[in-house]
Amino acid sequence: MLDLTYPAPAPKVIQGAKEDWELVIGLEVHAQVASKAKLFSGASTAFGAEPNSNVSFVDAAMPGMLPVINEFCVEQAVRTGLGLKAEINLASAFDRKNYFYPDLPQGYQISQLYHPIVGEGEVLVEMGDGTARTVRIERIHLEQDAGKSIHDMDPTLSFVDLNRTGVALMEIVSRPDIRGPEEAAAYVAKLRQIMRYLGTCDGNMQNGNLRADVNVSVCRPGDYERYQETQEFSHLGTRCEIKNMNSLRFIQAAIEHEARRQIAILEDGGAVVQETRLYDPNRGETRSMRSKEEAHDYRYFPDPDLLPLEIEQGWVDAIASALPELPDEKKARLMAEYGIKDYDASVLTADAESAAFFEAVAKGRDGKQAANWVINDLFGRLKADETALADSPVSAAQLGGILDLIGSDKISGKIAKELFEIVWTEGGDPASIVDERGMAQVTDTGAIDAALDEIIAANPAQVEKAGTNPKLAGWFVGQVMKATGGKANPKAVNEAVRRKLA
Repeated sequence: MLDLTYPAPAPKVIQGAKEDWELVIGLEVHAQVASKAKLFSGASTAFGAEPNSNVSFVDAAMPGMLPVINEFCVEQAVRTGLGLKAEINLASAFDRKNYFYPDLPQGYQISQLYHPIVGEGEVLVEMGDGTARTVRIERIHLEQDAGKSIHDMDPTLSFVDLNRTGVALMEIVSRPDIRGPEEAAAYVAKLRQIMRYLGTCDGNMQNGNLRADVNVSVCRPGDYERYQETQEFSHLGTRCEIKNMNSLRFIQAAIEHEARRQIAILEDGGAVVQETRLYDPNRGETRSMRSKEEAHDYRYFPDPDLLPLEIEQGWVDAIASALPELPDEKKARLMAEYGIKDYDASVLTADAESAAFFEAVAKGRDGKQAANWVINDLFGRLKADETALADSPVSAAQLGGILDLIGSDKISGKIAKELFEIVWTEGGDPASIVDERGMAQVTDTGAIDAALDEIIAANPAQVEKAGTNPKLAGWFVGQVMKATGGKANPKAVNEAVRRKLA
């Protein structure tokens, strides 16, 4: 059972600190909507296309071009909100966020500030030590992505690729509920897992399809509790934002460095300046990027080219009724239905494909045995060979066939390992392989007794010692297994040894 705690006991930041400090973290996760077209145009969102080839007149901000909302992107945002147990706002609106950047042709970003499409929700984050934390979601809003500036192709020039311009993003904003680097990484991983189950974002951080802005501040012990009571952010200390983090490992490292940096400033009598910073993974440090803007600096105002977005409750209900089984519910069901442990269920529900594979193997069989083979033998071999589950040489039906042979006592666990290797490298039906290659274990008690009698006759000294040392029975078991090429039924061998040595 998980110990559900909210808020969790605040960790102490010790490194380089003279006194105790508490860490407070909030995240803004930008998730690219899984859509073939952009948020306000029909241009393709395909990754890896030639620079500036997926750009419509709307994306390039040509005069007179007007945005048209992509209904599918709205649906994906609603699905995500429902998956995060969040409130869906039937009325929302788009705003213009004004700022200049070379890869933003319009000179503004279409976003949602005042009326987001999704309101408050929550995410259950398991910490791996038997505890789980509830992290509150403040809002999810839709917005368009900017393009990409490239500075390393020429020593004197910068280049701009507008393929990403206008791609739909969901910005998932958390409350400052996260209290440590590991928890921050676990929270992002859980969001990615949920969205992958929903099919609303592929979660590919390497391609930039999921990235996070991390807000970090430090405060004195007890100040977080005062914030909880008053909801006054002044208790939490001055925050700094670390932009565009696209690695769970780097998120943890950046938070740890930034916390130490802020503590050092405060303990030297200085003041932390609210700013936006970047993380340099090569140096393991954050560096200043610009002063932190506030909402009024962007001069938000309702976008005059887009009407307020109104959706019907019936449409939302239809989306809700078609949601897949989500990770938390699936994990609980697998534990109850198949009798597997919490850890095994977590591994098997890491993604929907793994869970489906396990259920195909475990259906009608021993759940614990199926989990053991899927996690240790199959997943272990896939990882060693750097092979995806979708490309596994051993199918769920083949692995299930191996378990059936074990269950019927036709093969032993040792033979099953050999059979798995044959199926992995050569393919084929496990039962046919066992018959064709004579791999079935020996269950004939007469044959086992005959082999044991020969061993006993040849080793009278060992027989005498076994009379006073029962542990030596294991030696006789091993000799019988060796004599039968490892094919003898271990249970039958142990029974024969016990009977004859007695």
